Amino acid sequence: MLKAKIAVLVSGGGTNLQALLDSQGSVLNAGEIALVISNNADAYALERAKNAGVKTAVVSKKACASQEEFEDKISALLTENKIDLIVLAGFMCILSERFTSRYPKRILNVHPSLIPSFCGKGFYGLHVHEAALEYGVKVTGATVHFVNEIPDGGEIILQKAVDICPDDTPESLQKRVMQEAEWKILPAATELVSASILLEGKE
Repeated sequence: MLKAKIAVLVSGGGTNLQALLDSQGSVLNAGEIALVISNNADAYALERAKNAGVKTAVVSKKACASQEEFEDKISALLTENKIDLIVLAGFMCILSERFTSRYPKRILNVHPSLIPSFCGKGFYGLHVHEAALEYGVKVTGATVHFVNEIPDGGEIILQKAVDICPDDTPESLQKRVMQEAEWKILPAATELVSASILLEGKE
């Protein structure tokens, strides 16, 4: 069966990557993870990819003279591996409009809040959950959206809500948002977009 080829961009532990890998053949059928790229050679996500038999590559931003060189190296890998869809799963580098405009509706990101709450510049990792608790919201969650030139500004694909408990800490909330929302909607959204890519190819 023909499948959309997916590249996952990672920077750290790769828990969202693992959720995607685990979903292959169940939730994720129209796409397959063909490449994992990290900006960090020490990212545990690379081990997860290798354990699953997925090709890996490292593009260090520090080793590049400019943002353009960094992005061009990533683009070259995507082209070389005939990638149809890019998933940002804890990728801690902002990509410029020059890069994102090359792949309209072909880059997905998962964000740990219900956009438009607690998103945009500076809202990443634990900062998002700290802000949600500080504000006193009773419900948070996660969003998968297309990536454009505005941080967290692209069209929303899927969202899932998670209730906040009275005794939540940023750490406990982060863990629950991952387990109850991110790890469910990221594979589901990846499948939706992969299926639409295959349909476009048939037209």
